[in-house]
Amino acid sequence: MAEQDEGLIEKQHDRCDVVRTARTKVLRTNRRHQWEKDRARQPKATRLQTGSTEHDTGLTVNDLVFHSAYQESTADQRIADALGVPEGTPLVERTYRTRHAAETAPFALVTSYLVRALVESNPKLLDAANEPWPGGTQNQLLSVGIELDRIEERVTARPPTPEEAEELELPPGTSVFLVRKRSYDVNGRVVEMSDVTLAGDRTEVLFATPLERW
Repeated sequence: MAEQDEGLIEKQHDRCDVVRTARTKVLRTNRRHQWEKDRARQPKATRLQTGSTEHDTGLTVNDLVFHSAYQESTADQRIADALGVPEGTPLVERTYRTRHAAETAPFALVTSYLVRALVESNPKLLDAANEPWPGGTQNQLLSVGIELDRIEERVTARPPTPEEAEELELPPGTSVFLVRKRSYDVNGRVVEMSDVTLAGDRTEVLFATPLERW
């Protein structure tokens, strides 16, 4: 396969070919969720030391640039069905972008949805100024008395949209992984859902499933 097909060479108009810098690799495993739950009840000083991106990349907090934005929205039919709430339910819609400080593209495009009524008792959960939140979403939910029981992730793949290809800086021909993540509490409610778009040229998805012994 030619180097350009592999994404190692970039074509620039009216310029010579440029060797593409290797991107930080991401290993996303389903065991990350138990790691996040174990960490959610740790002291704040411990939670500040690392997060899920560091867990998946091997980088440190100081290696990363993080951006978040919050807005109020309402559930359309797609989101309402995923959360199990009526269409029009008020939501807290959150977008996240995290990248290596030495790179310009984020590791993933993340949009997370919380039902406002479930979290508004803690006003800090309505304000992006409190991000990055030590302990992530599981600690945020813990602050309003919600414990997660399980997380369901549905993974598909497709070619990127032009906007996704531009933001993730994808080489031609690179696909993206789409992860629809739904978090269930101990009462069986869906309390958070996320749509995650992962770059196919730097992401490995690993499912490691412990089996009960006979």
